[in-house]
Amino acid sequence: MEDDKAVSSGYVHVGTRVDVELIDELGAGEHMTFDIVSDQVADFSAGFLAAGTPLAKAILGQPAGAGVPYRVADVVEVRILRVTASTRTPDAAAAESRRAAVQEAVSRSNLEDAVRLALTVDVKWGDYDPEGIETGWDE
Repeated sequence: MEDDKAVSSGYVHVGTRVDVELIDELGAGEHMTFDIVSDQVADFSAGFLAAGTPLAKAILGQPAGAGVPYRVADVVEVRILRVTASTRTPDAAAAESRRAAVQEAVSRSNLEDAVRLALTVDVKWGDYDPEGIETGWDE
């Protein structure tokens, strides 16, 4: 895999494993290692960072050894310590799991909106049961 020009030259791209240090305002660093993957198969809890995330966008195309400005919360810089070819493959089920989690969150949000509306109607005009909305909401 060292034959790959981008990897052998140490540049960050999709398909690389990257060791970085996040530097905060006080100069303290936090070490992280992750593989950069397409957004569709990303699973950060398993160490796969989506290429479309702000952190990935900040370091894509950068060489090992670079310090890149990156302001998020108290972090001010990302230092790219090492870039190698990724040898891991993301779990194909991660995308489906993420889709299901998003769908559940959207459904829960919609339910909460409907209950708030029902409570508003009940307070203003009375005689409306907002609890009945929750029964069978996901069906």
